[in-house]
Amino acid sequence: MEEPSILDYLKAKLSLRHRKDLDYPWDDILKTSLLEDQIIESPTEMISPEPGDKPSPVIVSLPKSTYHFPWRAMLALAFALVAQRALEPPDPNPTTGIILYLFSLAFLIWAIVTKEWEIAALKEESNQPIPITIHTYTFLISLPFMLLAFLAFSGNEFNGLNLFLGLMVFVLVFRALWIGTPGKKLTWVFQKIWSWIKKPEINLHLSSFSLLLIAAALLVIFFRVYNISGVPGEMFSDHAEKLADISDVLNGQTSIFFPRNTGREAVQMYLTAAIILIFKTGLTFTSLKIGTILAGLLTLPYIYLLGKEVGNRWVGLLALVLAGIAYWPNVISRVSLRFPLYPLFIAPLLFYFIRGLRTSNRNDFIFAGIALGLGLYGYSPMRIVPFVLIIAVGLYLVHAQSRGKRLSAIWSLAVLAIIALIIFLPLLRYWVENPDMFDYRALTRLTTTERAYPGPLLQVFLDNLWRAMIMFFWNNGDIWVHSIPNRPALDVVSAALFFIGTVLVFVRYIRKQNWLDLFLILSIPLLMMPSILSLAFPEENPSLNRTGGAIIPVFLIAAIALEGLLSGMVRRAVSRWGKTLAVAVGLLLLLWSSIQNYDLVFRQYRDQFMAGAWNTSDIGGMIREFADTIGTRDTAYVVPFPYWVDTRLVGINAGFPEKDYALWPEKFAETLAQPVPKLFILKSDDTQDVTALKKLYPDAITYIFRAQWEGKDFVLLYVLSQPSGSP
Repeated sequence: MEEPSILDYLKAKLSLRHRKDLDYPWDDILKTSLLEDQIIESPTEMISPEPGDKPSPVIVSLPKSTYHFPWRAMLALAFALVAQRALEPPDPNPTTGIILYLFSLAFLIWAIVTKEWEIAALKEESNQPIPITIHTYTFLISLPFMLLAFLAFSGNEFNGLNLFLGLMVFVLVFRALWIGTPGKKLTWVFQKIWSWIKKPEINLHLSSFSLLLIAAALLVIFFRVYNISGVPGEMFSDHAEKLADISDVLNGQTSIFFPRNTGREAVQMYLTAAIILIFKTGLTFTSLKIGTILAGLLTLPYIYLLGKEVGNRWVGLLALVLAGIAYWPNVISRVSLRFPLYPLFIAPLLFYFIRGLRTSNRNDFIFAGIALGLGLYGYSPMRIVPFVLIIAVGLYLVHAQSRGKRLSAIWSLAVLAIIALIIFLPLLRYWVENPDMFDYRALTRLTTTERAYPGPLLQVFLDNLWRAMIMFFWNNGDIWVHSIPNRPALDVVSAALFFIGTVLVFVRYIRKQNWLDLFLILSIPLLMMPSILSLAFPEENPSLNRTGGAIIPVFLIAAIALEGLLSGMVRRAVSRWGKTLAVAVGLLLLLWSSIQNYDLVFRQYRDQFMAGAWNTSDIGGMIREFADTIGTRDTAYVVPFPYWVDTRLVGINAGFPEKDYALWPEKFAETLAQPVPKLFILKSDDTQDVTALKKLYPDAITYIFRAQWEGKDFVLLYVLSQPSGSP
């Protein structure tokens, strides 16, 4: 049945024959302030008067205009945007920003009351308890193999035996806990593939939403991979440590935990090694970047799915776009360390965990356990997540959604923990054997292992908490390698939407008392605890890397705000003009966000990073040119100088990743035995060592290499002939 028009509605009302089986949207509109009463004369043939009576006027409500501008919602947004703009560097004004945000809050509440700003509805909860059955015999069979696997993972080494035992345990436990027949859906997929191979046929149907999703994917891929070689353009010492670990893997050393440089988890090492073997990119900065940028991109589909779970598909689409173009997740992916592995595993974990509780699907908790177990091999802040899940289940248990499902919810958390524990077994074994190394990095930040607390413990914690919670609007820290120091973590649009979205989610919680809304808000500080708990080194808080897990709820909340504004505008619009305005507002906000994030990543971050990093690629390039022309890789040297280049990176950039080019001054004389030509590279202000080399090689020729970035020049000292009297 077609949707009735206004004319149909009026006919029904005036004829006093309003059909109950028709759903007239104008009934709801008439209840709002959008329409005003008008008086018209009712046709006498439509209303039969009593004998002798004159026809009476009938009071009906007609639209005064087709669209009423949502000025309260737009003022709330405008005040939030101007407020956040006032907090932007280089001249932030916190007083103005706070006042304007208060104005935004006032108009936002007004807009919520008048339904100008809508709040996406949560999905319906299942009333069925989560199954608590288990294949007892299969689980019991797995226990002795679990013990054997734990014992076999000794010596910090993966090998054929312990991997076989670990896989056997996982399969047995998976089968014991899975509801249904494992692999049934997979078999169905294979059958469909085989049917298509026998009779290939392609039916392509793309909806308008599908096209939008494809456009969004292309946009975020551009932001994440554009200028991959230039942003950032140089490595620093942590990269040398990572490439050394990856070199060990490629040479057959299959460690469970990598103790070099205070200890690192394994995912990045094996991922990058696989990339090198597949794409033949070598031990290079590019290989590291491909792995971490891929991790950042793989996070986004689960952000989309989470958006659908906490709202609708439009929330998912907007969350994907806002997170995909944002400076914060983009930079921590490009810096090529383990940082994006934290949100990578948080996103699927939260999706399956939240969906499992909502739909009472215990199998989702198995997938969540897999995400948690693998995530513990990714980046050490992931270790906070088991506590986050316990708090989440606690919130769920005290809310009405858990009625009749409380015991099964606790059991499902146990299922998640069991699966995660099976995957964690190798790392657990290493932890038992080497607790000091495994805990070292966390303990030096959390306790006084390395340094005394700089003040009363509670005061330091509260100060850290406050600075972390305002980093979205004010200051994301001063660590230049993975952030733009002393600016907000979010762009103007995302920060304003996050502020508004937080209010909307809180209002939805007040109205619906759903545990998920409260968890969405509380998960932000909980997932930021690895940064907040840097109690011995509070100057390291906030940091974009250790707070990376909060990327997920932050952009979900921002997307809820934007979807609520646009859907409110669209649903109130009864003409094409009103809907066009909503689309224009959405596109304008996304364009603004895109332009600022582009500038933040590809100009501001690039410039300040290159100003702080040493140009080892220039030095490596000169050595490579020297080795390919007049000299050899072994007759080039870099003279170390305090706070200058990491000479290991020089070798990597030269294409000789196993070679450290450092030549200390006390070993200058040993170079006399080497054949000419020779190349010595020194810091431009290292005049003492330049003089010493010229005494040793009087005929040496010196040049100054003029770097693109100020303060990065260096000296090239060429020796083309042996000094008299030398070997």
